[in-house]
Amino acid sequence: MRIVVALGGNALLKRGEPLTAQAQRANIKIAASALAKIAVGNELIITHGNGPQVGLLALQGSAYKSKELYPLDVLGAETEGMIGYMIEQEMGNLVPAERPLVTLLTMVEVDSQDPAFSNPTKFIGPVYDEVEAKQVAQDNAWTMKSDGDKWRRVVPSPLPKRIFEIRPIRWLLEKNTIVIASGGGGIPTLFDKDHRLQGVEAVIDKDLSSELLARELDADLYIIATDAPAVFLDWNTPKQKGIKAVNPTDLAQYEFAAGSMGPKVNAACQFAEKTGKRVAIGALDALEEIVAGRAGTHVSLQAVEMTCY
Repeated sequence: MRIVVALGGNALLKRGEPLTAQAQRANIKIAASALAKIAVGNELIITHGNGPQVGLLALQGSAYKSKELYPLDVLGAETEGMIGYMIEQEMGNLVPAERPLVTLLTMVEVDSQDPAFSNPTKFIGPVYDEVEAKQVAQDNAWTMKSDGDKWRRVVPSPLPKRIFEIRPIRWLLEKNTIVIASGGGGIPTLFDKDHRLQGVEAVIDKDLSSELLARELDADLYIIATDAPAVFLDWNTPKQKGIKAVNPTDLAQYEFAAGSMGPKVNAACQFAEKTGKRVAIGALDALEEIVAGRAGTHVSLQAVEMTCY
């Protein structure tokens, strides 16, 4: 079975944890342990988030003058290499030596006319108190928005149109390679008026980019791994209940938080509708059970009616 797993930010850095290499590696070790189990007998493609990491690099770069700052596409490429290296190394310690692994820097095309460029919504970087956030925004000419009871930087998040490295990814899978690709939603790029490819100041949504990757690779299963065991209705209330199976039409009738489960649900519905294949949203430590259909929320056209745990 060909499986695409999109690792949520919690797989790399839990909320409130320090943005250190040690903290990220500790979390990646946990993720690698779960991923190695489902790699047996399956083709595996791994994607991951990079919001905190891109934000940290941008903050470090602010020590330079504003005209010398590294653009977000370059920072995205840096984080793909850094995070991919850690995942590849930890996975390599667990899978058989003859099973190759590779991290592939992945460029993703976006549309220069995408309305996201006039309305930044994608959270990146560390969290701040309101007073500190206002000072950071003033110092760096950044846009900040509230994220729960904290504040974070926001940047444009245009829709992914095309994954440029899709052919080499297919070639690698044919050789039984575990591929780490499209990290952080991919490196955002677009064609200018002279049809020259260039980077752009944006961060592409990881779940939508992973959905496009899974669709173009004709994946049998697309898993969105997060810190929740399932998608919940009436979350954080006495009435909350986890969804076990649902079709995309029924799931789309509910609203979920834009900063957390909303993008995951949207990506799941899109994949299920366009491919007829199964999508699962669930906890990283339950990957084996999710693949077997015994855990997580499963979205598919075959689900006649919604069932809950």
